[in-house]
Amino acid sequence: MSETSPVLMWFRRDLRLSDHAALSHACASGRPVIPVFILDDEAEALAAAPKFRLGLGIEAFAKALADKGSQLILRRGDALDVLRTLIKETGAGAVYWSRLYDPSAVARDTSVKETLKFDGVDAKSFGGHLMFEPWTVQTKTGGYYKVYTPFWNSVKNVGVDAPRSAPSEIRPPSEWPASEDLSDWHMAAAMNRGAEVVRPFVRLGEQAAQARLAAFIGNIVADYKATRDLPGTDGTSNLSENLALGEISAHQCWHAGRRAMEEGKQGAEIFLKELVWREFAYHLMHHTPRILNSNWREEWQAFPWKEDQDSAEVKAWKGGRTGIPFVDAAMRELYVTGRMHNRGRMIVASYLTKHLMCHWRIGQKWFEECLIDWDPASNAMGWQWSAGSGPDATPYFRVFNPVTQLDKFDKNRDYTSRWIAEGRAQPHKDALAFFDAVPLEWALSPDNDYPHEPIVALDVGRLRALDAYKNRDF
Repeated sequence: MSETSPVLMWFRRDLRLSDHAALSHACASGRPVIPVFILDDEAEALAAAPKFRLGLGIEAFAKALADKGSQLILRRGDALDVLRTLIKETGAGAVYWSRLYDPSAVARDTSVKETLKFDGVDAKSFGGHLMFEPWTVQTKTGGYYKVYTPFWNSVKNVGVDAPRSAPSEIRPPSEWPASEDLSDWHMAAAMNRGAEVVRPFVRLGEQAAQARLAAFIGNIVADYKATRDLPGTDGTSNLSENLALGEISAHQCWHAGRRAMEEGKQGAEIFLKELVWREFAYHLMHHTPRILNSNWREEWQAFPWKEDQDSAEVKAWKGGRTGIPFVDAAMRELYVTGRMHNRGRMIVASYLTKHLMCHWRIGQKWFEECLIDWDPASNAMGWQWSAGSGPDATPYFRVFNPVTQLDKFDKNRDYTSRWIAEGRAQPHKDALAFFDAVPLEWALSPDNDYPHEPIVALDVGRLRALDAYKNRDF
């Protein structure tokens, strides 16, 4: 690679300038850097909300690069074909990128690296999406961790690399290659009219992510142990949306949390544990990729979950019409904001897989469709944790009671009154927004009566689930 040959910086789920190892190395080379985003089969296959959010993220990141005197080149097609074409067009001698860890991305990136190296191109991947590479964390016997607490104990005192500063300069090439127009990609198409409803709840880009982290550390983290379970309170970091697209790094969050812990802020360690829970999900996805689409505990393969995703029960669950206020409020929050409070996620997942006895894959796919903070590893492990079929899962005999949970975590009904409109003289604007977002064919209106009876009574559903569990050989 000559001193003037550009480096293609291939961005994916790492849409930031600071704490970016691949970008830092590209800029440190002294060569021109050409930032590239490729809409390949992996990105094309994203479901509605993640693809919509990715489109917004690309747009914001392109502006951040422009402020640095750079450009984001957009191309559509097979990743290897696009990169090879750009190499011919620009004379680039290197391609750098940040590693991803889901099986399809690993297969793609492995093929790209092998082929480009065969072509004589300097192809390098760097860490950055995680704090710990999945293959570096091992048990004393050399295996992988299957339980969270030992995993936490093994990494909690391991040094996490200090965040890197954003490059002071991104050297441009003498001539920029052509770029496609983002608007031609129609990233929000599958959202239909829901895009306009969700958009105000998006906190977009690296600057917003850093502001979120600062506000959380400054105002919330001290009480995080208690407030993180209160869905009607602004008591969490809300950073999952930005972590999902790499608009902020886990390293940056970790070091902010460590500083808060050293300052005596009581909830900081819980925040660090949540960051490591995310790492644990990736650790398991790397070592046991079956977690993404089949029961991690193989003894659950024959469990008699219902798999009809078009059943009346599933439709009621998706539409926030189960007759269980906590479940319905959480499902409506999901549809309006593209996110759901973590306590709500546990409740709706338990209700679907235990009270309704529906397969966790139905819920996993619906969350994949609706979440702007969708993450393949975290979504899969969360659903399997709730269903009981996954690693370190909630015990199969633990069936959350959504009524007592509501009494415990939403005593004043701040959460349910914000999200359920029916029967209220002056519904909250966010509750009304749900009816502006849902498909017209659902035929839902705030003038409807709220379900008088739950689709499955809690005591009936619980006993049915426990009976099914009791008759399985776990």
